[in-house]
Amino acid sequence: MKKLAAIGICGALAVAGLMASASTYAHTRFYGGVMIGGPVWVPPPVYYPPPVYVERVPPPVYIEQPRQDFWYYCQESKAYYPYVQSCPSAWMKVVPNTPAPAGYGPPQ
Repeated sequence: MKKLAAIGICGALAVAGLMASASTYAHTRFYGGVMIGGPVWVPPPVYYPPPVYVERVPPPVYIEQPRQDFWYYCQESKAYYPYVQSCPSAWMKVVPNTPAPAGYGPPQ
Protein backbone atom coordinates (compact mmCIF):
# COMPACT_ATOMS: atom_id res chain seq x y z
CA MET A 1 0.00 0.00 0.00
CA LYS A 2 2.85 2.37 0.83
CA LYS A 3 4.41 1.61 -2.54
CA LEU A 4 1.24 2.56 -4.36
CA ALA A 5 0.94 5.81 -2.40
CA ALA A 6 4.54 6.70 -3.20
CA ILE A 7 3.97 6.04 -6.92
CA GLY A 8 0.87 8.24 -6.81
CA ILE A 9 2.72 11.11 -5.12
CA CYS A 10 5.60 10.85 -7.60
CA GLY A 11 3.15 10.93 -10.49
CA ALA A 12 1.40 14.00 -9.10
CA LEU A 13 4.73 15.78 -8.65
CA ALA A 14 5.75 14.87 -12.20
CA VAL A 15 2.52 16.29 -13.60
CA ALA A 16 2.91 19.46 -11.50
CA GLY A 17 6.47 19.86 -12.71
CA LEU A 18 5.48 19.42 -16.33
CA MET A 19 2.72 21.99 -15.96
CA ALA A 20 5.05 24.47 -14.30
CA SER A 21 7.62 24.07 -17.04
CA ALA A 22 4.97 24.30 -19.73
CA SER A 23 3.94 27.75 -18.53
CA THR A 24 7.36 29.09 -19.59
CA TYR A 25 6.70 27.82 -23.12
CA ALA A 26 3.27 29.33 -23.53
CA HIS A 27 3.09 28.76 -27.27
CA THR A 28 4.14 25.13 -27.23
CA ARG A 29 1.84 22.24 -26.76
CA PHE A 30 2.26 19.39 -24.34
CA TYR A 31 1.73 15.92 -25.76
CA GLY A 32 2.08 13.40 -23.01
CA GLY A 33 0.30 11.56 -20.33
CA VAL A 34 0.78 9.72 -17.11
CA MET A 35 0.21 6.03 -16.91
CA ILE A 36 0.08 4.30 -13.58
CA GLY A 37 0.09 0.54 -13.79
CA GLY A 38 -0.12 -1.57 -16.91
CA PRO A 39 -2.68 -1.86 -19.66
CA VAL A 40 -6.05 -2.98 -18.45
CA TRP A 41 -7.86 -5.64 -20.45
CA VAL A 42 -11.50 -6.27 -19.71
CA PRO A 43 -13.09 -9.25 -21.46
CA PRO A 44 -16.25 -8.53 -23.44
CA PRO A 45 -19.50 -9.38 -21.72
CA VAL A 46 -20.62 -12.94 -22.18
CA TYR A 47 -23.88 -13.34 -24.10
CA TYR A 48 -26.09 -16.19 -23.07
CA PRO A 49 -28.95 -16.83 -25.50
CA PRO A 50 -32.38 -17.37 -23.97
CA PRO A 51 -33.25 -20.98 -23.22
CA VAL A 52 -35.19 -22.85 -25.87
CA TYR A 53 -38.21 -24.78 -24.71
CA VAL A 54 -39.65 -27.42 -27.01
CA GLU A 55 -43.15 -28.55 -26.20
CA ARG A 56 -43.69 -32.16 -27.11
CA VAL A 57 -47.20 -32.66 -28.45
CA PRO A 58 -48.40 -36.25 -28.56
CA PRO A 59 -49.42 -37.42 -32.01
CA PRO A 60 -53.14 -37.36 -32.73
CA VAL A 61 -55.07 -40.52 -32.05
CA TYR A 62 -57.55 -41.50 -34.72
CA ILE A 63 -60.52 -43.58 -33.67
CA GLU A 64 -62.39 -45.25 -36.49
CA GLN A 65 -66.07 -44.59 -36.17
CA PRO A 66 -68.53 -47.30 -37.11
CA ARG A 67 -70.28 -46.72 -40.40
CA GLN A 68 -73.50 -44.80 -40.13
CA ASP A 69 -74.72 -45.30 -43.68
CA PHE A 70 -76.62 -48.41 -44.73
CA TRP A 71 -78.49 -49.60 -47.73
CA TYR A 72 -81.98 -50.90 -47.16
CA TYR A 73 -82.95 -54.13 -48.90
CA CYS A 74 -86.44 -55.49 -49.36
CA GLN A 75 -86.48 -59.31 -49.57
CA GLU A 76 -89.92 -59.59 -51.16
CA SER A 77 -89.14 -57.32 -54.11
CA LYS A 78 -85.41 -58.25 -54.18
CA ALA A 79 -84.43 -54.56 -54.63
CA TYR A 80 -82.86 -51.75 -52.69
CA TYR A 81 -84.27 -48.45 -51.54
CA PRO A 82 -84.82 -45.90 -53.34
CA TYR A 83 -85.63 -48.17 -56.30
CA VAL A 84 -88.43 -49.63 -54.17
CA GLN A 85 -90.30 -47.05 -52.14
CA SER A 86 -92.21 -49.42 -49.84
CA CYS A 87 -91.63 -52.92 -48.55
CA PRO A 88 -94.42 -55.22 -47.21
CA SER A 89 -92.06 -56.71 -44.61
CA ALA A 90 -89.31 -55.03 -42.59
CA TRP A 91 -86.38 -53.42 -44.39
CA MET A 92 -83.05 -55.22 -43.96
CA LYS A 93 -79.98 -53.05 -43.25
CA VAL A 94 -77.05 -53.88 -45.54
CA VAL A 95 -73.54 -52.42 -45.24
CA PRO A 96 -72.73 -50.92 -48.67
CA ASN A 97 -69.63 -51.81 -50.65
CA THR A 98 -69.29 -48.23 -51.85
CA PRO A 99 -70.23 -44.96 -50.18
CA ALA A 100 -73.90 -44.09 -50.42
CA PRO A 101 -74.77 -41.32 -52.90
CA ALA A 102 -75.56 -37.94 -51.38
CA GLY A 103 -79.19 -37.39 -50.54
CA TYR A 104 -80.12 -41.06 -50.01
CA GLY A 105 -81.25 -41.81 -46.51
CA PRO A 106 -83.43 -44.37 -44.80
CA PRO A 107 -86.97 -44.83 -46.11
CA GLN A 108 -89.72 -42.74 -44.62
